[in-house]
Amino acid sequence: MNARIQSERTRVAGPVGDIEVLAELPDQAPRAIALIGHPHPLFGGTMENKVVVTVARALRELGCVALRSQFRGVGATEGTHDEGRGETDDQLAVIEHGRRTYGELPVIVAGFSFGAFVATRVADRLAAAGRPVAGQVLVGLASGSVEGIRHYEPGPVRDDALVIHGERDQVVPLQNVLAWAAPQNLPVSVLGDTGHFFHGKLHVLRTLIERWWRATAPA
Repeated sequence: MNARIQSERTRVAGPVGDIEVLAELPDQAPRAIALIGHPHPLFGGTMENKVVVTVARALRELGCVALRSQFRGVGATEGTHDEGRGETDDQLAVIEHGRRTYGELPVIVAGFSFGAFVATRVADRLAAAGRPVAGQVLVGLASGSVEGIRHYEPGPVRDDALVIHGERDQVVPLQNVLAWAAPQNLPVSVLGDTGHFFHGKLHVLRTLIERWWRATAPA
């Protein structure tokens, strides 16, 4: 890890046990809390995934406390995979930890692949509780039938949500996300000739997040 980034690693009490959390702090007073979810834990997904790290670092540099946590059964996080249900409960616990630790700041939910799907569920729960998120960043969102064995139905999102997908995504077909976004009149930023893991395009992800931040001022 870059030694210049101030970070804090801890374990947060969750509904079924400890949740391993890594917080990376901005250089100035934080403007928001950003929670970034990682890919499917049963297929090697962790909070150290390069796309997740890229999104977290971009949001940190924009002034957020960037929180990454391991989903159930990964690293020091207890519990077993729960197809997004228990993971949503855990992420809500991490957000409450963030608010207690860093203050009642606006919350941004973000994620990659399965983590993006969980982020939509977290936003739904917060909205139902009267505490809507200030922004959403969804990268490679798991939507529709994924690799023929899993199916995801993310709900509607904010009309200023940033949705980024690869044109040649081999895990979540682009058409799945376009079909989900179309009824919401929601734009999707499509990276041409790019697969699910955004090889060689991480710098473009950072640029898109920076542009979205300037345009929406979520915090």
